[in-house]
Amino acid sequence: MAEVSAAAVKDLREKTGAGMMDCKKALQEAGGDYEKAVEILRKKGIASAAKRSGRAVKEGRIEAYIHPGSKLGVLLEVNCETDFVANTADFKNFTRDVAMQVAASAPLFIRREEVTRELIDKEMEIYREQARQQGKPEKILEKIAGGKLDKFYAETCLLEQPFVKDPDKTVQSLLQETIAKLGENIDIRRFSRFKVGE
Repeated sequence: MAEVSAAAVKDLREKTGAGMMDCKKALQEAGGDYEKAVEILRKKGIASAAKRSGRAVKEGRIEAYIHPGSKLGVLLEVNCETDFVANTADFKNFTRDVAMQVAASAPLFIRREEVTRELIDKEMEIYREQARQQGKPEKILEKIAGGKLDKFYAETCLLEQPFVKDPDKTVQSLLQETIAKLGENIDIRRFSRFKVGE
């Protein structure tokens, strides 16, 4: 497996709209060859999924998941383009998997764009102060804090969390694969997680 730079992964992601991990794997598989990586993603149907992202999603389903023991539950809305797709087994399995993900990993947001500026600023200040306490030089505090903020996103944003059934992929990757497989735009719209006593 070829070692690939973060910049190359970012470029490929911007061009194709595929998930970060998918881009990284494609670049590794292609030995760092950019065009070959695009071809790999296209063959998998992942790059084409991004092109569907602008389409309206007015159908879908509400998924209810109650964890065994009835102490934890999730309500989740996932939208797609047509009622036909909303009633397929693949779409139902996807919504069930995402509801289980919400139950297991307790995200606070769906995507990083939903995190408020105030919370980001607060987290960054905490991370900078932690690095200062560890005696890190001032010039690298921002870089350390930025790395910790990415980890914060991976823990609190549903789409960036490692998928509970396959930690090698993110929920975003699972979403892109489902879009590619079903041929429709899909959007995880909202969720509520309920736990007894909270």
